[in-house]
Amino acid sequence: MGLATNIRDVKRALNRVRLRPARFVPPGRRAAVAAVLREGGAGLELLFILRAEHVKDPWSGQMAWPGGRVDDGDAGPLATALREAREELALDLERDAELLGALSEVRTHLRRGPGPLSVVPFVFELKGEPVLTPNQEVQEALWVPLSFLLDRGHRGHLVWTGRGVPLVMPCFRFEGRVIWGLTLHMLDELLGLLAGSGAASES
Repeated sequence: MGLATNIRDVKRALNRVRLRPARFVPPGRRAAVAAVLREGGAGLELLFILRAEHVKDPWSGQMAWPGGRVDDGDAGPLATALREAREELALDLERDAELLGALSEVRTHLRRGPGPLSVVPFVFELKGEPVLTPNQEVQEALWVPLSFLLDRGHRGHLVWTGRGVPLVMPCFRFEGRVIWGLTLHMLDELLGLLAGSGAASES
């Protein structure tokens, strides 16, 4: 099944999001990420990073969107998403992208450290072709066609063991890399909005 979409569809889908005020989040327990789209050879593509292995990173070695914790000096979650994209990829979203909207704030409990953590996802359209330069926190940056992610036939499963209990978790496998967990949860909201708005259509 082939599915296609465009930026106009994405904007229309994001307009359907009704953001609710977040419940109280303790200081230092909030984060933000940037879901960055671009027009590529295969249509719209979505930017992912493979996080470097690090003992202090709860998402060490996982596929993710650029992002991190809100610092005291940040004006808010959006400022965090912009700063993290600059730090992790040398990507200036203020200069080279347009903010399209936001997805729902997600609360998650981490395997390490006190929880919960609240994550705010923002969606951007990339303009031009800026060079991505990963820092030491990022193993690689790659673009995944949105048509691949919109095709339910590409969904799979993995077995994740938490606290000694094996759990079957949904995932995407793209060229040997696995998208799952919190990132998949946020991604699924975006894909659901596209499908629900009629943005996805068979080609």
